[in-house]
Amino acid sequence: MSLALKAFTESFTLAREFRISRGAKTQADVITVMVSDGSYFGWGESVPYGRYGESTDSVLEQLAQVAPKLAGVSDTEDLLTLLPAGAARNALDAALWDLKAKLTGKSVASLTNLRVNQRCYTAQTLSIDTPAGMQAQAEAIKNAPLIKIKLDEHDVLERLAAVHQASPQSRLIIDANEGWQADLLSALLPDMANLGVVLIEQPLAASADNELANINSPIILCADESCHVSSDIARLANYYQAVNIKLDKTGGLTEAIRTLHAARDHHLQVMVGCMVGSSLAMAPAYGLCADVQFVDLDGPLLVAKDRPDGFEFEQGRMTQPEPFLWGLPGQYGQQGLRELWQSR
Repeated sequence: MSLALKAFTESFTLAREFRISRGAKTQADVITVMVSDGSYFGWGESVPYGRYGESTDSVLEQLAQVAPKLAGVSDTEDLLTLLPAGAARNALDAALWDLKAKLTGKSVASLTNLRVNQRCYTAQTLSIDTPAGMQAQAEAIKNAPLIKIKLDEHDVLERLAAVHQASPQSRLIIDANEGWQADLLSALLPDMANLGVVLIEQPLAASADNELANINSPIILCADESCHVSSDIARLANYYQAVNIKLDKTGGLTEAIRTLHAARDHHLQVMVGCMVGSSLAMAPAYGLCADVQFVDLDGPLLVAKDRPDGFEFEQGRMTQPEPFLWGLPGQYGQQGLRELWQSR
């Protein structure tokens, strides 16, 4: 099958400044990929991440290099040898799955044998702020079942206590984005366990995973920056009780499914996570959510304006509406994608 590819950047203004331990941003710059056989169109979105040496320019260059080779691509498995894990492969993988749904008349859930997920509860993320500022953020989503709190090494317990006071019934996830040291983690664990924290993401630098072997944590420790693809899982099982699967790290849904199976085989809990992007970026990952313990796909809530026909959110409950922008069979959305294709 002969396929054509187009890749371009789009930017989404954020609803508010988003701050984590390694910096702040006010917009999400994403890569949109479209593929077509001349009659049908598929699309996908990814977020290049500087932490992994990516930029919009580098990802576009990767896609430009692989475009002439698409004639030899008969399945998304072929991408595993054409592109490394990362944002470029993720966007192309998603576009190919979407196109396959159109060509076969079957949903991506059916094509992948994933359980259909009608709805789930996603974490809602609070960016780093003063304790009062984070309390105000928590009050705005009060009674959310699951809240994710971005933290650096400063005022950890003060910020956490402020959020817990604002929403005492919520389960809390801490995301330090590699910003802590082992001694700080050890000192904080007893108090965090009493403040509703159920999971801590990547407290130490990825290069320091081995230091977790000496820490007996009452809270689930989850690998994020350390976890990319299925071959990472066996090593991480020595240090963590959970892993965060993000499609921009695995390089797409195809490898994400493999990573999910590997995590199960090693008795690890799983979080499905995301970078900051639109519903198009969340859509492939959503297919994994019926089989994981934690969902963190609130990217569309962080942008000021999502794409049309994206996910619906209500007090943390995430629902895929019909019609939907990705992964379903039929002609829905094809005219809009044709117009987008022609405009690029």
